[in-house]
Amino acid sequence: MIKILDSTLREGEQTPGVYFAPETKLKIAEFLDHIGVDIIEAGNPAVDSEIALAVTRIANAGLKAKIGAHSLCRIDDVKKALDCNVSFLGVFFSVSSQRLQCDYNICLDAALDKIVEVITYAREQNDSLLIRYTPEDTVRSPMKNVIEAASAAVQAGANIISIADTTGYTTPFQQKRSIYYFVKILKEELAKRELYPQIEVHCHNDRGLALANALDAYRAGTDIIDVSVMGLGERAGIVDLAELLINLSDLIEDQNFWKLEFLKDLYNLVSEYSHVPISPHHPAVGKNAFTHYAGVHVTAMAKDERLYQSLNPEIFGTKSSIALGMQSGLTAVELALKQIGREELAENKYLVAKILKKIKEIAKRGTPIEIEKEFLEIIDNC
Repeated sequence: MIKILDSTLREGEQTPGVYFAPETKLKIAEFLDHIGVDIIEAGNPAVDSEIALAVTRIANAGLKAKIGAHSLCRIDDVKKALDCNVSFLGVFFSVSSQRLQCDYNICLDAALDKIVEVITYAREQNDSLLIRYTPEDTVRSPMKNVIEAASAAVQAGANIISIADTTGYTTPFQQKRSIYYFVKILKEELAKRELYPQIEVHCHNDRGLALANALDAYRAGTDIIDVSVMGLGERAGIVDLAELLINLSDLIEDQNFWKLEFLKDLYNLVSEYSHVPISPHHPAVGKNAFTHYAGVHVTAMAKDERLYQSLNPEIFGTKSSIALGMQSGLTAVELALKQIGREELAENKYLVAKILKKIKEIAKRGTPIEIEKEFLEIIDNC
């Protein structure tokens, strides 16, 4: 069964200007746990003592999900992570030619020694710890470097190898640049060495392909997919939690595996404390996700919602709605009248037509007409 790692509290907090206080992080973690996320990456404790405090609180909160910490490939940083009582540790170190030469100024063998040293240390501290090694910028690194680093990491005690598309480079449309290709090749090459770690993917959205790449990885047999709420993260962010769960729910047998009814409240919470608004067009959780506007759509929806919806809003704890404006027709006005308990007015065709005309005039200002407020004023003036 595919596992979900949520990194809202780590990658998400790398969104410029985003900060979550420890108590907020715990609330977010509890929501993620309710939804059924498998791993919650709670932060990098070496960055700040407050982050370490938050990671510790979440790790000791008794949640079902495994609680993880992110760490540079340094023993001192790993110590700080393990002091937080986490059950999951993520260690990253790039083996791309550019990073080895221009950033680290070391050869591949020296990099492998460092990776092995740190992972061996972590494994010695906790035999039951889930350890992930990430060759940062995996997909732009020489495949032979990735295979050697992954092999050394697994032999040293890593359980998971993460394929990191750190710059959003991969695409489903070119074979050797696809995440599918990297998952397949890495699994095959490690299997040849009788090494069978779980494979994780971390897809950035620089080209708008993070979700497509994540689903491509699922098709290739990846074990874990990284996400965040609203896709928060560096630059254009990573895979969006809601969007991934919507699509995976169609692909797995157990349609109720995740509790999607908690998504909207989670997104509202994260939006409030991150000060990042939820797009009205965001699938499932956006204001317009199940709102119908054009006259043809509304008329059809009045007969059967499935005519213009492929998702059931009840799964997400919400209902379909209508909007009023320039695109509205008579049916929309009738439905809006019934919605506010004025069914008797909906029978008056002359009044309905007059109300619609007024709605279309007001709509030219270019802002929405609120049914529960402004619509009532329109009725009174007609």
